[in-house]
Amino acid sequence: MPEYRTALGASTRDRITLLGQDLAADVMGSVGFGELAFWLATQRRPTPSQTRVFEAVLAALADHGFTPTAIVTRLTYLSAPDSVQGALAAGLLGGGSRFLGVTEDCGRFLHDVLDAAGELPTDDAGWDALALATVSAQRAARRFVPGLGHHVHKDGDPRTPRLFTIAAEEGLVGPHLELFAAIGRVHPQVLGKTLPLNGAGVSGAALADLGLPLELLRGFALLARTAGLIGQLAEELRHPVANEIFLSVDLNNTSVEPDPYPGGSHG
Repeated sequence: MPEYRTALGASTRDRITLLGQDLAADVMGSVGFGELAFWLATQRRPTPSQTRVFEAVLAALADHGFTPTAIVTRLTYLSAPDSVQGALAAGLLGGGSRFLGVTEDCGRFLHDVLDAAGELPTDDAGWDALALATVSAQRAARRFVPGLGHHVHKDGDPRTPRLFTIAAEEGLVGPHLELFAAIGRVHPQVLGKTLPLNGAGVSGAALADLGLPLELLRGFALLARTAGLIGQLAEELRHPVANEIFLSVDLNNTSVEPDPYPGGSHG
């Protein structure tokens, strides 16, 4: 018989183990959910400082109002109230390059820059020089800098300085956060305007500094947003708006002539 090894959940007739712990005796009631999520992903138990920064990220990303992910969750529940899982899944599937996915994009981007840099700076002047070169290269290549700019918080995302403060209080400002902060300082020299460092971007930098797998950074954003979407559904049950959203489109559409998609072959 094949053997499937795992350090995660395993069961016998009278016991469940998780991460080498007895689930009922050692985990339930003793380990918070944020701490457990970190532990499951890394198979190393986080310190209280790491847990605080990680949970601050989860709080930052849980909900951000009537975003597309929230709206589609409410609309899917309107269409299929018998499928809570479908409504949640619909919202989570919208986590991409414009919403939520920036967390992973920024973390990966910063990590790639740091990898290519080799020896890391030791002071603000060095970080600023690296950031200036990074932003200049992105501008020359006509690419955006992930985590820079926000469609609502044009004068500053309030989540960003708070997360920097929490990481500093816990002694967990690592190279990803250092580089991200430097990008915030120097980018106006290249772009000719000042853009805010957004909450999703700083979350990605903080998660990368915690040593979490880069491939899973979007997963942590989705974990956080799941709680937010449950909140959206709970509010929808008490104060529904999905039907109004639906009717505002359905009753205000205008019939027009077809606009054929260009291209295609002609016989």
